[in-house]
Amino acid sequence: MKKIYILLSTLSLSIFFVFPTHGETILDILENDFVIGDIKSPITIIEYSSLSCGHCANFHNNTLDNIKTEYVDTGKVQFVFRDFPFNYPALLGSMMLRCIPNDVRYDYMNGLFKLQKTWVTNDNATTTAELFKIMQSGGMTKDEFDNCIKNTELENQILQGVMAAQTEFNIKSTPSFIINGILVEGNKSIKEFRQIIDKILSQ
Repeated sequence: MKKIYILLSTLSLSIFFVFPTHGETILDILENDFVIGDIKSPITIIEYSSLSCGHCANFHNNTLDNIKTEYVDTGKVQFVFRDFPFNYPALLGSMMLRCIPNDVRYDYMNGLFKLQKTWVTNDNATTTAELFKIMQSGGMTKDEFDNCIKNTELENQILQGVMAAQTEFNIKSTPSFIINGILVEGNKSIKEFRQIIDKILSQ
């Protein structure tokens, strides 16, 4: 929890008075979750990732599209993306992704991972400026960007999700995946994902 409280001190104190709530269990898929794939798919993968995490970027840049093509687009996997920000850049990026329409969110999310080195910095002002350049290129106005940053309800919602994941599944690193209720920690290759998914499908 230490990293989360350090992160909070850079933004607002409101989260100290909010208790984590995420349905009955974090395995529940909620209306505000970002999901790709068929809800009736036999397998649900919930990913917890941080937009500033290099291992998460590796997964999104090199593995996710293969999972989408082989398993999501074929109706075998429902994939749920959840935020687990470890620092200010990651939280800011997560908030931005929630301030754009869902139909472009997948591309923006992967775009932010691809451009990670350009906007994830140790200087908050630089991070904010570089992230605005990326969001502006997609049509976001300065007012929309600023309003998103100031949305403490959104900020709290993300951080409640982090605490719920820590409480229920002891998630402490990214990326972490919950595959049909089983926690799988760390970045995995497409070969490893195939082994896990195909084993479940064969049962």
